[in-house]
Formats: sequence, structure tokens, C-alpha cells
Amino acid sequence: MTEERSEYLTESQRARLEAELAELEGPRRAKVVRAIRTAREHGDLSENFEYHAAKNEQGLLEARIRTLRARLLDAATIDESEMVQGAIAAGSIVELELEAGERMEIEISSVAGPRTVSPESPLGRALAGRRAGDEVAVQAPGGAWRAWIRSVRRD
Repeated sequence: MTEERSEYLTESQRARLEAELAELEGPRRAKVVRAIRTAREHGDLSENFEYHAAKNEQGLLEARIRTLRARLLDAATIDESEMVQGAIAAGSIVELELEAGERMEIEISSVAGPRTVSPESPLGRALAGRRAGDEVAVQAPGGAWRAWIRSVRRD
């Protein structure tokens, strides 16, 4: 039976997640532990804002670490050499021209970041397998719209 993966990552996307995880588990975790230790030294914890803020930050940090670990464990790495050259897939950086003439550059990625679009989103699904020069129709919750693919590349 083939194992179904919830997410597909290119090697560079996996490396970015691994780097973030290393930063969070190392320097960031140590910083939070120091902040909690320092806040404890100020006495009464029930009214100690610094202590509660540091504990809250620790909770958020540990939640992000668990999320990253789970994503890396469950994700499959895409062999980019097997991908069709010039076709849009996870890891592609796409320049689009919208109907109004505005241009935008996005990366097809499950890794959240600025200017990223999930492969499972309406735009990600509309772009999958397309090439530079193609016109795409996007059926989004906010309404349908069109765009033209101006370029496709990989980092």
C-alpha cells in the first residue's frame, strides 16, 4: 500500500524548515529559558508579568517546534530531477500578470512565508502543471479571476 503524504517539499524547502527548527531548538529555546529564570528571581510569580510573558513565549515556541517536527516527519521530499522542466509544481517561483496589468511573483510552497502560495490553494491548483505563456482561470472563494504566467523558475 502506498503511503499518502500530507505535504511535499523540495530539498530547499526542507532545508529552510530544518534551519528554522535548529534555531528554535537551540538559541531561541535557551533565550526563553534564561528569561524565565531571570523572571523567577524577581519574586512573587502570581503578579510577575515578565514571568507570565516568558512562559507564554515558551508555550508558543514549543508548539512551533512540535509543528515543524511533525511536518518534517510527515512530508515527502520531491526529487526535482524527476519534475517536468518548465512546468509549475511545488518549489516553482512564478511571475504572474493579472487582468489589471499588475505583476506579482509567488512561490508554490507548503512552507509559509512572504509571497508563498500553497499547492492546495485555488491559485496553486490552477497553476499546477502549467507553463510560461499559459493563461489561468482561478476559482477562488472571493470570485473568479484570470492571470497570465510570465515566467517560471526554481531557486
